[in-house]
Amino acid sequence: MLRDRLEIHGYNLPLYSCHTLIIGSGAAALNCACHLRQFGVEDLLIVTEKLGGGVSNNSGSDKQTYYKLSLFGEEPDSVAEMARTLFNGGCMHGDIALIEAALSAQEFFHLVEIGVPFPHNKFGGYVGYKTDHDPKRRATSAGPWTSNQMFQKLLAQVKQQGTPILDQHEVISLLTTTEKDHPRVIGALAINKAISGSGLNSLVVFQAENVVMGTGGPGGIYAASVYPEGHLGGAGVALEAGATAVNLTEWQYGLASTKFRWNVSGSYQQVIPRYISVNQDGSDQREFLNPYFNTMGDLATAIFLKGYQWPFDTRKIGNYGSSYLDILVYQETVLKNRRVFMDFRHNPSAGEGLGDFKFDDLGAEAYRYLEKSAILFGTPIERLQKLNPMAIQLYREHGIDLHREPLEIAVCAQHCNGGLKGNIWWESDLRHLFPIGEVNGTHGVYRPGGSALNSGQVGGYRAAQFISNVYQGYSYSKEQFIRIIAPDLDSKIKLIEKALQRVGAAGQDLKSFRTELQRRMTEVAAHIRRTDLLETAYREAQQQYDRIDSCAVKLDHPSDITAYFQNRQLCLVQLAILASLRDYLRAGGGSRGSYLVVTDDGVPVSDRLGNDWRYRPEAEELRKYTLEYQYSGGEHQLRWIPVREIPEADYWFENVWREFLEKTIYQ
Repeated sequence: MLRDRLEIHGYNLPLYSCHTLIIGSGAAALNCACHLRQFGVEDLLIVTEKLGGGVSNNSGSDKQTYYKLSLFGEEPDSVAEMARTLFNGGCMHGDIALIEAALSAQEFFHLVEIGVPFPHNKFGGYVGYKTDHDPKRRATSAGPWTSNQMFQKLLAQVKQQGTPILDQHEVISLLTTTEKDHPRVIGALAINKAISGSGLNSLVVFQAENVVMGTGGPGGIYAASVYPEGHLGGAGVALEAGATAVNLTEWQYGLASTKFRWNVSGSYQQVIPRYISVNQDGSDQREFLNPYFNTMGDLATAIFLKGYQWPFDTRKIGNYGSSYLDILVYQETVLKNRRVFMDFRHNPSAGEGLGDFKFDDLGAEAYRYLEKSAILFGTPIERLQKLNPMAIQLYREHGIDLHREPLEIAVCAQHCNGGLKGNIWWESDLRHLFPIGEVNGTHGVYRPGGSALNSGQVGGYRAAQFISNVYQGYSYSKEQFIRIIAPDLDSKIKLIEKALQRVGAAGQDLKSFRTELQRRMTEVAAHIRRTDLLETAYREAQQQYDRIDSCAVKLDHPSDITAYFQNRQLCLVQLAILASLRDYLRAGGGSRGSYLVVTDDGVPVSDRLGNDWRYRPEAEELRKYTLEYQYSGGEHQLRWIPVREIPEADYWFENVWREFLEKTIYQ
């Protein structure tokens, strides 16, 4: 990495030059940096908005899962079978599924070797368990903080290798050019947050042969979100530069606590806490689930199953299934503007036609689990204390005592299955850009729990492999780079100057601007998607983007320029999602995966919910396509692309060996 200066418009800006620039510092980005070093690419620079501030270091559940090939026991498994599991989730390309399966064991053992404490038995076997959408026992876990431990160990390795990290820098733009009729990235523009109050003097320019983007999912577009506070992702920066996205309609939502953002899956539900709701001021406490179930046994069993079946799933609504709970929680929090809590101090209570809570009334699966766990006794907190005391301690460490107070929850955005499009080497159609981790849209409609962690590690490895074998050279001198980027840089500087003129002006402040888009997305485009509100939401989102793009907003201080660009890219992502959802519905798409499409002429959800809750069933033929999105010339372009099947060629060893040695595998 070289540090220089760049003179433009009277400003003297820092210019960093490196072979490969890595944006983001989560587990995927750090793993890519490790492998690049391993493959001999040493001219690296990691630039990050906040080291340790992302999802990898700050998220988890009662038993956070990592998904990989089965590695112990007599149950048969294979790369092909795992690939089929991933592919059969729908809207996923078969070659990507095959790669994620083939490299899952390799990348898992890389984590083991650097110290992530995945458990094994006395024979050295890494035993597994079943997770969501998993027909085998491929899942493993290092506890509630699996991804945090991945982050910590990978960061230690990156530091040991000597890769420089530039912290507190918010990337606001990718710098591009056209090469042989193909667009490519050649650098980036960032704001040094430590001196953002100095306005344009806080700009930093990066020249890079390759850009690896590991900025995570756009969790900041939702009001109800389990993403870490302040984690916004950076997909909008790539969309503005012309990169194609895919499957932006596909997300995963689930119940999570809101004071401390954490998934309330697994044992939190399996001990069967009481659900209550109150007014915003805490008055009028109700056990709101009771009127919507036939028996207490049905209600308690649904709560228990929510632990196994944590993500909202449209297939688990009927017959008082576990995802029926998510609808009822949404109805309380969004439609009725009430607050919902899980209360571990009391068992569910009788009322509204339901009898007392009794273990004997539970479904067979729930009763058998509690019996085998020896917790057929007491209150939920007493059961949790025996089943998983770490789950209680976790909240205590964040100022919440489950022995003394209920836990506020909502249905929250948890993971974006879609994202930026990448090929089998995780390279974008904006060449030399490699989106990895959650920002890359490899997943389709359904994915096994924990497969995202595997995908991020595999993607980082593949990007490093391709860069080190194909893009190892340098294309432009400093002088050529400055000449190419001058128009882009000039345009961005003018936009910043215009935005800074809004300091102290009249208009909408940036905090309420973000709140506006977050509320819109939670109300219209989260796990409940209402067709009657979508067109209005799309128009409002377009108007909102026009406002911020034209600087018709207010900055309170020059340092707000960072928040201005954060909101600008978030607003573009919002538009991309709504445009994709609108196209999906126009193609006849319905409820699938982790969202319910509510429409007046649909199928009733439950006879206890009335006509306001009717949904459009899934059009399953659409699982055979991915939905691509591109922002080009101010227009939202959408394309339906048939999924690529899983490759079934006869990979004869001698042919593979020759192609590997001749590097034709990269063509």
